Order: sequence, then structure tokens, then C-alpha cells
Amino acid sequence: MITHAEMPELQQIKDRNLTVLKLEQRSDFVETQHVKKIAERAVSYLKVGYPVHFSGPAGTGKTTFAMHAAQSLGRPVMLLHGDDEYGSSDLVGADYGYRKSKVIDNYISSVMKTEENMMSQWVDNRLTTACKYGFTLVYDEFTRSRPEANNVLLTILEEKLLEMPKSRGEEPYIQVHPKFSAIFTSNPEEYAGVHKSQDALMDRMITVKMDHLDRDTEISITETKSGLSHKDAKIIVDIVRDFRQLGVDNHRPTIRACIMIGKITAYSNARVKSDDPVFREICVDVLNTDTIKIMKGGRALTKEYIYDVIEKYCKNTKKERSIPTTR
Repeated sequence: MITHAEMPELQQIKDRNLTVLKLEQRSDFVETQHVKKIAERAVSYLKVGYPVHFSGPAGTGKTTFAMHAAQSLGRPVMLLHGDDEYGSSDLVGADYGYRKSKVIDNYISSVMKTEENMMSQWVDNRLTTACKYGFTLVYDEFTRSRPEANNVLLTILEEKLLEMPKSRGEEPYIQVHPKFSAIFTSNPEEYAGVHKSQDALMDRMITVKMDHLDRDTEISITETKSGLSHKDAKIIVDIVRDFRQLGVDNHRPTIRACIMIGKITAYSNARVKSDDPVFREICVDVLNTDTIKIMKGGRALTKEYIYDVIEKYCKNTKKERSIPTTR
């Protein structure tokens, strides 16, 4: 754990009301071989000095991997979330308010001189703070910010220099601390609110393409998060993975659906059985998403298909099933 005694600059940042995260390993973090391999690759890239970019659909663990990699580096973390309203000042800093100073000269008792000065006060934002002190920047969903706002990252990631606005009144550049690291996450460009990032920025980072976790990892996560037995977690994961094959681009439902079903089932004291009405309705409510439309003769069959999938995995049957037409 990092303490203020070890890093006195943390107290300075605290005085400026910027939140610095000190990450510790989560007790419920599941590290299978699949997870370990991805994490080790990412951390090795970061330690060599390259930024890492976790890219993939929602629900594939991008932010979790980013925070895990940041925790592995052992440095304080500045967390930044992409925002369409951001300009470069929201990353670097800007003049916030004014500072007033007043001098009263009463050296001669019969004469009083008063002098007042008003000057703008510069305040560093998260990116500048991370660069100055060598913190790890986690820029979550960075492509939700406009490309022009992220242009400032180009010289940081390549020349290790942060260009500062002239209004700051000090040196035009800040040398990036040698322990500074940057981790990015992004969703696919077709997602709402996502901008296409400039090629020059993407060329400066190593992109790790994320997809759904392997079956064993999803089972371990569901078991750990819900507290259900391994057998029950396996049934839930198989139900979700079967249903996922009918989704748009096979993106949903994600591991989040497994965790939801598992947690609610445990809380409700329901049984992971095909004849348990509570479990059946939990599955319907979680899995009946708008990304999947199963139709036959103009009638929606999503609920019937979910019941069919539950029956299959709860009874562990191997019989062939006909899959209704997906539109």
C-alpha cells in the first residue's frame, strides 16, 4: 500500500481536491489462466513503456482488466471517463477563478497606500497531474471524448512531453515523469456516442482486442460473485452462452447476465431447476433483451426459447433442438 509518507505529492493533490486512487487487489477478483495471460501481456507492455488499449464490446471486462493492470503497477491511479463535452482543458487544466492579493502600506502614519492585484489561478487537471507525478492514467471509454480533446495525448505518448497552454504563464512543456503509464478502454465505433479516434493516437498504443471470456472463466466468475455452487453456476453460464449465439453479432447477453441471474437466484433462495418458477422468471427477465427477436409465424417466441434452453441444461440432455428463425 502507498502511504503519504512514501509519496508526499499525494498530500499536495489532496489539497487541490483531485481524487487519487490507491488500488488494492479485490477479494472477489477471479484470475483463471485465461485472465492471467491477458493481464500479464498488458502489464508487460506497460512496463516496457507502451500505453495499453483494451478494445471490445460492452461486458467483456475491459474496465476490470484496466484497473487490474493499473493495480499491478503499484502506482497511484488517476481515473478519467470519456465525455463528449470534454475539451483539452478538461484533461490538462485551466484557469479557475481568481486570486486576490491586497497590500497595505502604513509606513508613514499620515499616509496609507493600498495596492490590490487580481490574477487568474491555474489548476491542473487529471492528465497533467498523472504526467507530473508519474501516476497511472486509466482513461475509460476514451473515444467518447472528441478526437480534438484527445490531441494532447499525442506528444505525451510519443515525445513524453505535455504541451501546456500559454495562459499558464510558466514553461510551455512539462516533461512526463518516467513512471507515468496510460491505460485506455473503448467500445466499438458503432456504439452510440462513440467517436472514431485519430490514427496517429491509435498508432501510439498497443490494442488488446477483448471478447467474451472463456467458459471456465465465466463459470468461476458467476460462482464467486453469486455464492452459488459450481454446478449451479455452470448451468447458468451454459444457458446464457447458448442464448448468446442468437444475439446481434453474438455480443449480448454478456457475463453480466450470468452474474445477475446468479445473484438474484441466490438472494431469492430459488433452485437452479427447470421446474422452479422463480428461476425461470429470473432468466426470462434478464435474458429477454431487445437485441434478440425470435419469431415464428409473426409471433415472438423468446420466452418459449428461454424455457427450452433452461430445460436442456438443467436436465443435461443432448437431444437436438430446432432453433426458430431469428430476425
